[in-house]
Amino acid sequence: MYVPALAFVIIFIVYPFINGVRISFTDWDGFSQTRNFVGFEQYTRMLTDPTTWLVVRNTLLYGIGSTFLQMTVGLLYALLLMQSLKMRAVTRTIVYMPVIISPLIMGYIWYFMFAYSNGALNDIVMLFGLDRINWLNNPGLNPFLIVLVNTYQFVGISMIVFIAGLQSVSKEYYEAARIDGASLFQQFKNITIPLLMPAITINVVLNIIGGLKLFDVIVSLTGGGPGDASQSMSTFMYSLYFDRQDAGYAATQGVLMVIIILVITLASVIYLRRKEVEA
Repeated sequence: MYVPALAFVIIFIVYPFINGVRISFTDWDGFSQTRNFVGFEQYTRMLTDPTTWLVVRNTLLYGIGSTFLQMTVGLLYALLLMQSLKMRAVTRTIVYMPVIISPLIMGYIWYFMFAYSNGALNDIVMLFGLDRINWLNNPGLNPFLIVLVNTYQFVGISMIVFIAGLQSVSKEYYEAARIDGASLFQQFKNITIPLLMPAITINVVLNIIGGLKLFDVIVSLTGGGPGDASQSMSTFMYSLYFDRQDAGYAATQGVLMVIIILVITLASVIYLRRKEVEA
Protein backbone atom coordinates (compact mmCIF):
# COMPACT_ATOMS: atom_id res chain seq x y z
CA MET A 1 0.00 0.00 0.00
CA TYR A 2 2.96 2.30 0.55
CA VAL A 3 4.44 1.72 -2.89
CA PRO A 4 2.32 4.25 -4.90
CA ALA A 5 2.90 7.04 -2.38
CA LEU A 6 6.60 6.18 -2.08
CA ALA A 7 6.98 6.15 -5.88
CA PHE A 8 5.24 9.52 -6.10
CA VAL A 9 7.60 11.03 -3.50
CA ILE A 10 10.69 9.60 -5.19
CA ILE A 11 9.69 10.71 -8.71
CA PHE A 12 8.39 14.19 -7.91
CA ILE A 13 10.37 15.18 -4.80
CA VAL A 14 13.51 13.11 -4.16
CA TYR A 15 14.73 12.83 -7.76
CA PRO A 16 14.18 16.53 -8.64
CA PHE A 17 16.00 17.56 -5.45
CA ILE A 18 18.97 15.29 -6.17
CA ASN A 19 19.06 16.56 -9.75
CA GLY A 20 18.91 20.13 -8.46
CA VAL A 21 21.89 19.53 -6.17
CA ARG A 22 23.81 18.12 -9.15
CA ILE A 23 22.96 21.16 -11.28
CA SER A 24 24.10 23.51 -8.48
CA PHE A 25 27.68 22.36 -9.15
CA THR A 26 27.49 23.48 -12.80
CA ASP A 27 27.23 26.72 -14.76
CA TRP A 28 24.24 25.48 -16.79
CA ASP A 29 22.08 28.21 -18.33
CA GLY A 30 18.95 26.06 -18.26
CA PHE A 31 18.66 25.51 -22.02
CA SER A 32 21.96 24.44 -23.60
CA GLN A 33 23.17 20.85 -23.82
CA THR A 34 26.47 21.63 -22.08
CA ARG A 35 26.87 21.70 -18.32
CA ASN A 36 30.35 22.59 -17.11
CA PHE A 37 31.27 21.39 -13.64
CA VAL A 38 32.42 24.36 -11.52
CA GLY A 39 32.66 22.76 -8.08
CA PHE A 40 31.65 25.02 -5.19
CA GLU A 41 31.90 28.19 -7.28
CA GLN A 42 28.12 28.75 -7.23
CA TYR A 43 27.99 28.29 -3.47
CA THR A 44 30.82 30.78 -2.97
CA ARG A 45 28.98 33.19 -5.23
CA MET A 46 25.78 32.69 -3.25
CA LEU A 47 27.40 33.39 0.11
CA THR A 48 29.02 36.60 -1.15
CA ASP A 49 25.95 37.85 -3.04
CA PRO A 50 24.12 40.65 -1.11
CA THR A 51 20.88 39.72 -2.88
CA THR A 52 21.03 36.27 -1.27
CA TRP A 53 20.77 37.73 2.21
CA LEU A 54 18.07 40.18 1.09
CA VAL A 55 15.86 37.37 -0.20
CA VAL A 56 16.64 35.19 2.84
CA ARG A 57 15.56 38.04 5.11
CA ASN A 58 12.39 38.53 3.09
CA THR A 59 11.67 34.80 3.10
CA LEU A 60 12.05 34.62 6.88
CA LEU A 61 9.78 37.65 7.21
CA TYR A 62 7.14 36.03 5.01
CA GLY A 63 7.37 32.74 6.89
CA ILE A 64 7.62 33.94 10.49
CA GLY A 65 5.54 37.11 10.05
CA SER A 66 2.69 35.30 8.29
CA THR A 67 2.77 32.52 10.87
CA PHE A 68 2.56 34.93 13.81
CA LEU A 69 -0.29 36.95 12.31
CA GLN A 70 -2.26 33.95 11.07
CA MET A 71 -1.94 32.21 14.43
CA THR A 72 -2.94 35.32 16.40
CA VAL A 73 -5.85 36.40 14.21
CA GLY A 74 -6.96 32.81 13.59
CA LEU A 75 -7.12 32.11 17.34
CA LEU A 76 -9.08 35.31 17.96
CA TYR A 77 -11.55 34.35 15.22
CA ALA A 78 -11.85 30.83 16.65
CA LEU A 79 -12.48 32.07 20.19
CA LEU A 80 -15.08 34.54 18.93
CA LEU A 81 -16.87 32.04 16.72
CA MET A 82 -17.04 29.46 19.50
CA GLN A 83 -19.47 31.80 21.26
CA SER A 84 -23.22 31.67 20.69
CA LEU A 85 -23.43 34.28 17.95
CA LYS A 86 -26.01 34.80 15.25
CA MET A 87 -24.88 33.88 11.74
CA ARG A 88 -21.84 32.09 13.17
CA ALA A 89 -21.72 29.58 10.31
CA VAL A 90 -21.96 32.37 7.73
CA THR A 91 -19.12 34.27 9.42
CA ARG A 92 -16.90 31.18 9.37
CA THR A 93 -17.61 30.75 5.68
CA ILE A 94 -16.75 34.39 4.92
CA VAL A 95 -13.46 34.18 6.83
CA TYR A 96 -12.53 30.90 5.14
CA MET A 97 -13.61 31.92 1.62
CA PRO A 98 -10.31 33.63 0.56
CA VAL A 99 -8.52 30.29 1.04
CA ILE A 100 -10.25 28.82 -2.02
CA ILE A 101 -9.10 31.70 -4.26
CA SER A 102 -5.88 31.22 -6.21
CA PRO A 103 -3.00 33.14 -4.55
CA LEU A 104 -2.16 34.54 -7.99
CA ILE A 105 -5.68 35.97 -8.32
CA MET A 106 -5.58 37.22 -4.73
CA GLY A 107 -2.40 39.14 -5.54
CA TYR A 108 -4.04 40.82 -8.52
CA ILE A 109 -7.09 41.74 -6.41
CA TRP A 110 -4.90 43.45 -3.84
CA TYR A 111 -2.81 45.02 -6.59
CA PHE A 112 -5.85 47.07 -7.57
CA MET A 113 -6.30 47.98 -3.90
CA PHE A 114 -2.72 49.25 -3.56
CA ALA A 115 -2.26 50.70 -7.07
CA TYR A 116 -0.84 54.22 -7.16
CA SER A 117 -3.30 55.50 -9.76
CA ASN A 118 -6.98 54.65 -9.26
CA GLY A 119 -6.16 52.27 -6.42
CA ALA A 120 -8.95 51.91 -3.85
CA LEU A 121 -6.73 52.80 -0.88
CA ASN A 122 -5.31 55.89 -2.55
CA ASP A 123 -8.81 57.01 -3.52
CA ILE A 124 -9.71 56.84 0.18
CA VAL A 125 -6.53 58.69 1.14
CA MET A 126 -7.32 61.46 -1.35
CA LEU A 127 -10.81 61.90 0.14
CA PHE A 128 -9.07 63.24 3.23
CA GLY A 129 -7.02 65.71 1.15
CA LEU A 130 -3.77 63.72 1.44
CA ASP A 131 -1.31 62.81 -1.31
CA ARG A 132 -1.28 59.36 -2.89
CA ILE A 133 0.98 56.78 -1.29
CA ASN A 134 3.21 54.67 -3.53
CA TRP A 135 2.45 51.45 -1.68
CA LEU A 136 3.93 48.95 -4.12
CA ASN A 137 7.14 50.78 -5.02
CA ASN A 138 8.27 51.33 -1.44
CA PRO A 139 11.04 48.79 -0.66
CA GLY A 140 10.59 49.21 3.08
CA LEU A 141 6.84 48.66 2.93
CA ASN A 142 6.47 46.03 0.18
CA PRO A 143 7.39 42.92 2.20
CA PHE A 144 4.98 43.83 5.00
CA LEU A 145 2.12 44.31 2.54
CA ILE A 146 2.82 40.83 1.17
CA VAL A 147 2.68 39.42 4.72
CA LEU A 148 -0.68 41.12 5.29
CA VAL A 149 -2.15 39.83 2.03
CA ASN A 150 -0.92 36.29 2.71
CA THR A 151 -2.36 36.47 6.23
CA TYR A 152 -5.71 37.72 4.95
CA GLN A 153 -5.95 34.85 2.50
CA PHE A 154 -4.94 31.93 4.72
CA VAL A 155 -6.05 32.96 8.21
CA GLY A 156 -9.17 30.85 7.62
CA ILE A 157 -7.10 27.66 7.76
CA SER A 158 -5.70 28.60 11.18
CA MET A 159 -9.19 29.49 12.35
CA ILE A 160 -10.63 26.10 11.33
CA VAL A 161 -7.80 24.17 12.99
CA PHE A 162 -8.19 26.16 16.21
CA ILE A 163 -11.97 25.70 16.20
CA ALA A 164 -11.46 21.94 15.91
CA GLY A 165 -9.00 22.10 18.80
CA LEU A 166 -11.32 24.18 20.98
CA GLN A 167 -14.23 21.83 20.35
CA SER A 168 -12.17 18.96 21.77
CA VAL A 169 -11.56 20.79 25.08
CA SER A 170 -14.04 19.66 27.73
CA LYS A 171 -16.15 22.41 29.31
CA GLU A 172 -15.68 20.71 32.68
CA TYR A 173 -12.17 22.18 32.92
CA TYR A 174 -13.54 25.71 32.64
CA GLU A 175 -16.35 25.01 35.11
CA ALA A 176 -13.85 23.70 37.67
CA ALA A 177 -11.59 26.71 37.07
CA ARG A 178 -14.48 29.15 37.59
CA ILE A 179 -15.39 27.41 40.84
CA ASP A 180 -11.78 27.86 41.98
CA GLY A 181 -12.04 31.58 41.15
CA ALA A 182 -9.81 31.61 38.05
CA SER A 183 -10.12 34.69 35.85
CA LEU A 184 -10.78 34.49 32.10
CA PHE A 185 -7.10 35.20 31.41
CA GLN A 186 -5.99 32.46 33.83
CA GLN A 187 -8.40 30.02 32.14
CA PHE A 188 -7.01 30.96 28.74
CA LYS A 189 -3.38 30.68 29.88
CA ASN A 190 -3.64 27.50 31.95
CA ILE A 191 -6.36 25.56 30.15
CA THR A 192 -6.94 26.77 26.59
CA ILE A 193 -3.34 27.24 25.43
CA PRO A 194 -1.92 23.95 26.88
CA LEU A 195 -4.80 21.88 25.48
CA LEU A 196 -4.50 23.63 22.10
CA MET A 197 -0.84 22.68 21.68
CA PRO A 198 -1.56 19.95 19.05
CA ALA A 199 -3.57 22.49 17.01
CA ILE A 200 -0.82 25.08 17.49
CA THR A 201 1.78 22.60 16.21
CA ILE A 202 -0.28 21.87 13.08
CA ASN A 203 -0.82 25.57 12.38
CA VAL A 204 2.82 26.50 12.91
CA VAL A 205 4.07 23.82 10.53
CA LEU A 206 1.50 24.62 7.82
CA ASN A 207 1.96 28.39 8.08
CA ILE A 208 5.76 28.37 8.23
CA ILE A 209 6.12 26.07 5.23
CA GLY A 210 3.52 28.08 3.28
CA GLY A 211 5.13 31.40 4.15
CA LEU A 212 8.71 30.30 3.46
CA LYS A 213 7.83 29.09 -0.05
CA LEU A 214 5.60 32.07 -0.87
CA PHE A 215 5.56 32.70 -4.61
CA ASP A 216 2.26 33.42 -6.38
CA VAL A 217 1.12 36.48 -4.45
CA ILE A 218 4.56 38.10 -4.79
CA VAL A 219 4.57 37.61 -8.56
CA SER A 220 1.13 39.15 -9.03
CA LEU A 221 1.36 41.89 -6.38
CA THR A 222 4.88 43.31 -6.72
CA GLY A 223 6.75 41.11 -9.22
CA GLY A 224 9.55 40.99 -6.64
CA GLY A 225 10.22 44.69 -7.08
CA PRO A 226 11.20 47.38 -6.96
CA GLY A 227 14.44 45.73 -8.03
CA ASP A 228 14.75 42.68 -5.78
CA ALA A 229 13.31 44.42 -2.71
CA SER A 230 10.38 42.05 -2.20
CA GLN A 231 11.81 38.86 -3.73
CA SER A 232 11.43 35.64 -1.80
CA MET A 233 13.79 32.74 -2.39
CA SER A 234 11.15 31.12 -4.62
CA THR A 235 10.67 34.17 -6.85
CA PHE A 236 14.44 34.82 -6.92
CA MET A 237 15.05 31.27 -8.18
CA TYR A 238 12.38 31.75 -10.82
CA SER A 239 13.98 35.02 -11.94
CA LEU A 240 17.46 33.48 -12.06
CA TYR A 241 16.31 30.52 -14.15
CA PHE A 242 13.84 32.06 -16.60
CA ASP A 243 14.81 35.74 -16.76
CA ARG A 244 18.58 35.59 -16.31
CA GLN A 245 19.18 32.06 -17.69
CA ASP A 246 21.35 31.16 -14.70
CA ALA A 247 20.04 27.70 -13.82
CA GLY A 248 23.15 26.59 -11.93
CA TYR A 249 22.91 29.52 -9.54
CA ALA A 250 19.12 29.09 -9.25
CA ALA A 251 19.66 25.46 -8.19
CA THR A 252 22.15 26.65 -5.55
CA GLN A 253 19.54 29.03 -4.15
CA GLY A 254 17.07 26.14 -4.14
CA VAL A 255 19.41 24.01 -2.03
CA LEU A 256 19.73 26.85 0.48
CA MET A 257 15.94 27.25 0.56
CA VAL A 258 15.42 23.54 1.30
CA ILE A 259 17.96 23.69 4.14
CA ILE A 260 16.30 26.76 5.67
CA ILE A 261 12.81 25.24 5.49
CA LEU A 262 14.00 21.92 6.95
CA VAL A 263 15.89 23.53 9.83
CA ILE A 264 13.09 25.92 10.81
CA THR A 265 10.31 23.34 10.42
CA LEU A 266 12.12 20.58 12.32
CA ALA A 267 13.15 22.97 15.10
CA SER A 268 9.56 24.18 15.43
CA VAL A 269 8.12 20.67 15.49
CA ILE A 270 10.63 19.41 18.08
CA TYR A 271 10.01 22.43 20.35
CA LEU A 272 6.22 22.27 20.07
CA ARG A 273 6.11 18.49 20.56
CA ARG A 274 7.95 18.97 23.84
CA LYS A 275 5.40 21.60 24.83
CA GLU A 276 2.60 19.14 24.03
CA VAL A 277 4.15 16.58 26.37
CA GLU A 278 4.58 19.19 29.12
CA ALA A 279 0.96 20.29 28.71
